[in-house]
Amino acid sequence: MASVSLSSLCLTQNPNSISFSSIASDHLRFGSPTVEFGSVKKYRRDRAVVCRASSVVFRNLDADDFRHPLDKQNTLILRAIPGLNELGKILLGSVAEQVMLLENIGTSLLVSKDQLSGLHQLMVEAAEILNIDAPDLYVRQSPVPNAYTLAISGKKPFVVVHTSLVELLTREELQAVLAHELGHLKCDHGVWLTFANILTLGAYTIPGLGGMIAQSLEEQLFRWLRAAELTCDRAALLVAQDPKVVISVLMKLTGGCPSLADQLNVDAFLEQARSYDKASSSPVGWYIRNAQTRQLSHPLPVLRAREIDEWSRSQDYTTLLKRATQITGAKKVLTTPGR
Repeated sequence: MASVSLSSLCLTQNPNSISFSSIASDHLRFGSPTVEFGSVKKYRRDRAVVCRASSVVFRNLDADDFRHPLDKQNTLILRAIPGLNELGKILLGSVAEQVMLLENIGTSLLVSKDQLSGLHQLMVEAAEILNIDAPDLYVRQSPVPNAYTLAISGKKPFVVVHTSLVELLTREELQAVLAHELGHLKCDHGVWLTFANILTLGAYTIPGLGGMIAQSLEEQLFRWLRAAELTCDRAALLVAQDPKVVISVLMKLTGGCPSLADQLNVDAFLEQARSYDKASSSPVGWYIRNAQTRQLSHPLPVLRAREIDEWSRSQDYTTLLKRATQITGAKKVLTTPGR
């Protein structure tokens, strides 16, 4: 789908772009930034399952501890644009916020201890690891695999996952997706992402200024959104603590489906990512790559896979893990819907 809804992390105008997290609702298309791992198993209401991919938490984790350098750089550039905040106040008004809020919670199922408690536990655990308050979680019926975050001023933020995404991913992969969305909240991407979506869509309608503003901001907004996605992939890795889980999510969103999930190979997908780098290293390849990504709200899945693989082997990631606090009884057996 090429429609763009107000998403926390996805400003998708290009029908070929694939996104994974947003702040309003960027109907995530396949082959994009979302990552899934492992085979798909159906939820069974009375099955005892083990929740917890990790046995550590980051007690004093700061967003800048894992923020991608491109995210830092492009955020500074965005904040330096004259008049951007003022324009945001015009476009992001109370009516627009209420439309987003009601449109999402009115058509989704609220997850809690008493409703899809297995999913609720995955969110609580991911939030604990990242040292952030858990937002509300909703499940929405949709054939398009997607997840997104909505942050509205003065209200508790919430995350929405589509049923088709739940069907596609394993528990560990689904928790990585939730962690990715939490990364947006941890890094205060929420308001910026919502604003970016409204600005990019709404700026065209401002008489006299619209075209000029949208033209000058669109490329920079997309550049910032792509960088923000790389940051949130890192948040997913901090929770999963297994790069193959995060890369699997990206792989599944690129070309996976429940019937093929157990045949997918993460190592082969990483090799594909390396071959893309090689093919785009020539002057002509660089030009094509730049043209291919310029209008995307999310980086290409193969590039995201390569980025998370490299960060998982970096000194920064290793240092973060050393700062983590071990928790006892990390694995909890629950009688809940499980895979």
